[in-house]
Amino acid sequence: MAYIETNRPISAIFVDLLNQFAALLRKESQLARAEMSEKIGEIGTAAGLVVGGAVLLIPALVILLLAAVAGLVAAGLGVGWASLIVGGVALLVGVALLVIGIRRLKAGRLVPTRTIARLQHDAAVAAQQMRNDHEIPVRAA
Repeated sequence: MAYIETNRPISAIFVDLLNQFAALLRKESQLARAEMSEKIGEIGTAAGLVVGGAVLLIPALVILLLAAVAGLVAAGLGVGWASLIVGGVALLVGVALLVIGIRRLKAGRLVPTRTIARLQHDAAVAAQQMRNDHEIPVRAA
C-alpha cells in the first residue's frame, strides 16, 4: 500500500480519491462481468433441466397409455397396477427435474452476490480511509 502523506492539500487528496475510485470501478466491473458469465451458465443448466423434465413428462403419458394397453393384454399383474408403476416412476422423475430446474432459475440465485459484497467492503474501506486521512493528531502536553 502506498504511503499516505498527512499534510496534503485537499486538491491532491481529491485527485487521488478520483484515481482510486476509477481503478476500483474498473476492477469491480471486471468482477461483475465474470460473475454474470457464471450466472448465465447456471441459467443454461437450469433451462436444460426444465427442458429435460418437460421431455420426460410427455413420454410419461405415452408410457401410461402403453401400460394400460399392455395391462389389458397381459393377465399377470392387474392393469391398474402395471400402468401405475411404470407411469408413476416416469412422472416422478419428470417432476423432480422440473422442480430442480425451476429452483435454479429463481431470481435470488442470479444476483451477483460476490460483486455486491466486494463493493460494500470497498465502500467501508474507503470510508475508513477518508476518516483516517482527516484525523487531527493530538499532541501530548
